[in-house]
Amino acid sequence: MARVVSIFLPDLPTDRVRRDDPAIPAEQAIAVIARSGSKRWVSAADAAARKAGLRVGMPAAKAQALFRGLMMVDAEPIADAEALEKIALWALTQYSPIVAVDGTDGIVMDTEGADHLQGGEEPMLTGIANRFRGKGLTARVAIADTWGAAHACARAISRDTVIVPRGETVRAVERLPISLLRLPDKVVGDLRTLGFKTIGELSNKPRAPLTLRFGPEIGRRLDQMFGRAGEPIDPIRGPEIISVARSFQEPIGAAETINKYVGRLVVQLVDELQKKGLGARRVDLIVDKVDNTRQAIRAGTAKPARDVAWLTKLFKDRTEKIEPGFGIEKLTLVAVWAEPLDETQKVSSLVEEEVTDITPLIDIFGNRGQRVYRVAPFASDVPERSFAQVDAASEPEDATWSGHWPRPVRLLPYPELAEVIALMPDHPPVSVTWRGKRRKVKRADGPERIFGEWWQRTSEWAAVRDYFVIEDESGERLWIFRSGDGVDGETGSHRWFVQGIFG
Repeated sequence: MARVVSIFLPDLPTDRVRRDDPAIPAEQAIAVIARSGSKRWVSAADAAARKAGLRVGMPAAKAQALFRGLMMVDAEPIADAEALEKIALWALTQYSPIVAVDGTDGIVMDTEGADHLQGGEEPMLTGIANRFRGKGLTARVAIADTWGAAHACARAISRDTVIVPRGETVRAVERLPISLLRLPDKVVGDLRTLGFKTIGELSNKPRAPLTLRFGPEIGRRLDQMFGRAGEPIDPIRGPEIISVARSFQEPIGAAETINKYVGRLVVQLVDELQKKGLGARRVDLIVDKVDNTRQAIRAGTAKPARDVAWLTKLFKDRTEKIEPGFGIEKLTLVAVWAEPLDETQKVSSLVEEEVTDITPLIDIFGNRGQRVYRVAPFASDVPERSFAQVDAASEPEDATWSGHWPRPVRLLPYPELAEVIALMPDHPPVSVTWRGKRRKVKRADGPERIFGEWWQRTSEWAAVRDYFVIEDESGERLWIFRSGDGVDGETGSHRWFVQGIFG
């Protein structure tokens, strides 16, 4: 059963205005004004404007009188549509092989089989909401069994995410308003005149009278929402995306046949990539079935690749997940992410040792849903900020860690509070109690003073840490620090923490 994610962007017009002009203060209220002839009205308002009482559809003059400090900008539907398309294309490379624009205020994705790459449905939805927020976009994210149910739930919730469990569509949508059924506004208005308020009320009504009066659209939308009728998502395709396809007069379904045609499509895709000097980083196999449903498989590479044998292997290792059902009528191979790739000639050398390429191993782990990364130095004196997680196959950087003072082999995920007996301000600890165990200090070295980074956080303007390397009676060595200089309370709490363990 498919799982569909709907991402609702309620403030897209005002979010776009802020992204285009970062100088706009965060507290500034914004309203987007649409016009038709001499009529002007509010077509979108951000959270600050809505809090002041502005509503969509309100006359522009009334909005201006209600909020004197309001920033009013003209509506640009074309710019909003272009921004939404860019967001959908970005989501295509990040989350799912099947992504499409959903109306004027959202995108929809088929994530069946792709959620494991994000750690499951809940981490995936939370990650989507957080990443959109980090990009300055307000998002409401919902996942359900059908496009219609996910679309409705994303627009009905007041929180960032909602998960509709498998098979729970009816219970999730029956009390939602009929305006979320994706029907024309006139039809919704007429249904309300007849007394219908919720989707559940409408779905329990005999179908024949509704079809006679309104046509088949109401029944079609209800069937799509409850999964009785298919609603395939037509994936978005940008002009720069390279794809090849093969349609079949007679549906195919055997694993050997699927692998044969996938191999041929890989050859065609590599030829197209080579013409443009590109290598694939992420490739999707879209499977169109005769029952009007789609299935997708995604394969990624750590570096740009045009190796036919390797790309074919990445897909052949996963084609057993394809469920042909009544048959497959079309296979499409899409390079959703490609980067420049120059041809390099391998030169044999009798002197230099051959370097083993571990990129294939990284690809295998990555396509199994495991996160593979490399730790690289980062310019910071604060230990927990002195490293960054970078792409596993990225080129080595010139930055190095400071070698003036010893650093532990293992840093804890976060500093852990410890009870310490020490003579302040500069004497080393005499004993340390950490994780329920009291340790008598046999040797100690320090202090090494590290100052806070006031340019990162204003709270670190006067902050300091005094670090010590200690060794207990059993020979275990710890890296501990005192928050503060031991004299001035503004420099820290003067509590002690363990941050690392020496091997």
